[in-house]
Amino acid sequence: MKVFNYKTVRAEKADCCVEKTQVRWLITKEMGAENFAMRLFEMEPGGCSPLHEHPWEHEVFVLEGEGLVFDGEKAVPLQNGDVIFVKSNERHQFKNNSEKPLKFLCLIPYIKE
Repeated sequence: MKVFNYKTVRAEKADCCVEKTQVRWLITKEMGAENFAMRLFEMEPGGCSPLHEHPWEHEVFVLEGEGLVFDGEKAVPLQNGDVIFVKSNERHQFKNNSEKPLKFLCLIPYIKE
């Protein structure tokens, strides 16, 4: 078992295509997690991820703030306490259209080859 404060994990710039967003990789394979990774995203006002899709699902929990999740056609408002399930190969984009930070946990499975 491992217990730690999330602030002890270094925040790093999210992928090159994600704007105004940092990520903290809270639980990883390197820790011994065999099935899932847990990430904390901290998105500044005006930040967004690209509209994209991939062969793995996301489980997302909004901790703080407000924003949108967009599927290419429809935007759905998000706020703290909301839960989002993004299916495999489903187009999605997260946006912070508010004036405060948007923080959310995102869990992804490890793809077994």
